[in-house]
Amino acid sequence: MRRQEPGVTTPRPPTVGEARARDKARKARAEQALLEAEQAAKEEAKRKTRRRAMIGTVAVVGVVGLVALGYTVLSSDEVRATCIDPETEVVVDDSYCSSGSPSGGGMFIYAGSSYRYYYGGNAGAVGTKVSGGTIVTPKGATITTKSGTTIQRGGFGSKFSGSTGS
Repeated sequence: MRRQEPGVTTPRPPTVGEARARDKARKARAEQALLEAEQAAKEEAKRKTRRRAMIGTVAVVGVVGLVALGYTVLSSDEVRATCIDPETEVVVDDSYCSSGSPSGGGMFIYAGSSYRYYYGGNAGAVGTKVSGGTIVTPKGATITTKSGTTIQRGGFGSKFSGSTGS
């Protein structure tokens, strides 16, 4: 058969090798399509996750900003200083810190022993122990004693020592 006539001649059936090759190619195309669909689904999931994370981050930053703004607006820039004996951390009369010779950093020498101011925290009456504060002088705050004496005025590092209050 050298010539085939259209519509009259029937095509020969594929060989076993040709049939396997067609099946293999069909399966490869189906697997490739499935793989591409999975990749697209993963990319979409990543995109959604990133979007949600970005929205969450923006929300957290906004809340933190509002809290910081509120803290700044509502926080007091006045600090109470209490005179203490630094060895026992017991409250003593303010006269122990206000009289005597200053030795830097809010520490005064009175009759041979040192007394210093304790800033903030819970300081009760004379003879009680202090807690919750610090001996480090706070910057930019107006510091007053229990007796009303202003030790340091707030602002940009300005100090006004030795003034007396009412």
